[in-house]
Amino acid sequence: MSKLFSKVYKTPLEKKQDRKEFLYGLLSGLLLGLSFPPSPFPYLIFISLPFYLAVITKNKTLAQINRFTYFTALIFNIITLYWVGSWTPDADTFLMIAGSVLIFFNPLVFLIPSTLYYLAKKYSNKNIALFLLPWFWLFYEYIYSISDFKFPWLSLSNALPKFTEYIQVADIIGSYGLTVLIVYANVFAYLAFRNFKRRNKIGIVYSVLFAIIIIAPVFYGLSKVNDTAIQNNPKIKVGLIQPNLNPNKKWEAGNLDEQIKMYLELSNKAIKEGAEIVIWPETALPVYLMTNRYKREYLKLQAFVDTSNVPILTGMPHVKYYENKNTAPEDAKRIKGSSKLYTSYNSILYFAPRKKVKQYGKIKLVPFGEKIPLIDIFPVLGKWIKWNVGISSWNTGKEKIIFNYKQDSLSAKIGGVICIEAIYPAFVASFVEKGAEFIAVVTNDSWYGNSSGPYQHKEISVLRAVENRRTLVRAANGGISCIISPIGKTLSETKMFTKGVLVGDVLLNKNLTFFTLHPRLFPYLAIGISLFIILISGVLKIKKG
Repeated sequence: MSKLFSKVYKTPLEKKQDRKEFLYGLLSGLLLGLSFPPSPFPYLIFISLPFYLAVITKNKTLAQINRFTYFTALIFNIITLYWVGSWTPDADTFLMIAGSVLIFFNPLVFLIPSTLYYLAKKYSNKNIALFLLPWFWLFYEYIYSISDFKFPWLSLSNALPKFTEYIQVADIIGSYGLTVLIVYANVFAYLAFRNFKRRNKIGIVYSVLFAIIIIAPVFYGLSKVNDTAIQNNPKIKVGLIQPNLNPNKKWEAGNLDEQIKMYLELSNKAIKEGAEIVIWPETALPVYLMTNRYKREYLKLQAFVDTSNVPILTGMPHVKYYENKNTAPEDAKRIKGSSKLYTSYNSILYFAPRKKVKQYGKIKLVPFGEKIPLIDIFPVLGKWIKWNVGISSWNTGKEKIIFNYKQDSLSAKIGGVICIEAIYPAFVASFVEKGAEFIAVVTNDSWYGNSSGPYQHKEISVLRAVENRRTLVRAANGGISCIISPIGKTLSETKMFTKGVLVGDVLLNKNLTFFTLHPRLFPYLAIGISLFIILISGVLKIKKG
């Protein structure tokens, strides 16, 4: 027992090595963080990992590799995700706690690629392991994105939206492929530096490979940026409404009529500027508008749409009631003191002139914010963890809906997604594959103040536009509302925390990119390679006894 608490003494050389590793981890974490929006230095992502690689290639044990990986990832997370606790005066206490936990939990998932690297190094050699690391990294990013704890905000490709020429290749390889290129660029930069330091001529080969990874996509991108093939496609004029309501206060009762009046006034302004369709942000009104209790308010909105002959697509809470459990879905919840059941959704509602309202229920829910992870397995968690604005227990939507616009000779198919759903490449691509000619994102990033979060979220949407060659529009409660072209250029945008209207032309496109048709090609390759390494390492370990 005395050995357990005994002080570990280190030689001066060991202490010097510890200081060096601390500095290298700090540098890699800083470079990773500074490459992400709103920083104007996305190019740093290509040289962010050599310091990290210099340490893990020398570390011998899994504990050493993972300890250093966690530290590097923690620095990265603190710089990039400091905002997730919503450090604003009106912020909910639970949101602050959840955000703080995330900053320390999120670095743990970075141990997936480092562990796979260790296994590959142990059961093959360090060079093979290093060349497989890009696929291990993508394996972690994709697996994390489909888990119940999903929050793939720090996918490496999310650093690149402002490098317009480079990201054009995403219409073939997607953001997943960009991650692989980024890690390979870092591997080649590290190997070039290491070999030049040793005066080994093979460093020239690695320098050339590094240059190819940077330059080749740029040449492809230049051809796409200057491509005018879709400029003659049909256009539709869209009006984006940014009300700038306090997201905490709007859930308080008593001001619903004022909110509706404000939305309709802004919508009327957009229509006067030529908007043919109007889009409101996520949870625009804090009520279940389609229930009998709010029939008067619903009829007012529908009357506005019918009179103006302009549809409104809006984020809105939605509820469905069931008289008994035989007609209710498995995830239905019981109303207190009643046998009646219900399901509630963070939704998009589409109000078209003189037609039935169509509804889409959000499928990709925010862990803890909108759905408690593992609640399907452990329902009791829902009783312990609640967010006081009343949106911590949404049901998961079941179907991807395409909204159809039809006025005179112009028609358009709209893929509407809600907030964080826009950060999932394959998910957004599935709406385009179903026929969406442009993408509409309704969101509310006001929870996080004027921090990096809203700017990062907006820039991530740039990648979805490029991957699918679709115009993407965002209607955000407090900003940033914008129109993004199919090549990822932001054509117009609002400022944070301003109230107003943004009206602009949206190009329609029916053609499907290679990525849209094969969005999981790179992830499946990464899964296959990673599982192969796991299998081989397991077999060899058993053989060694």
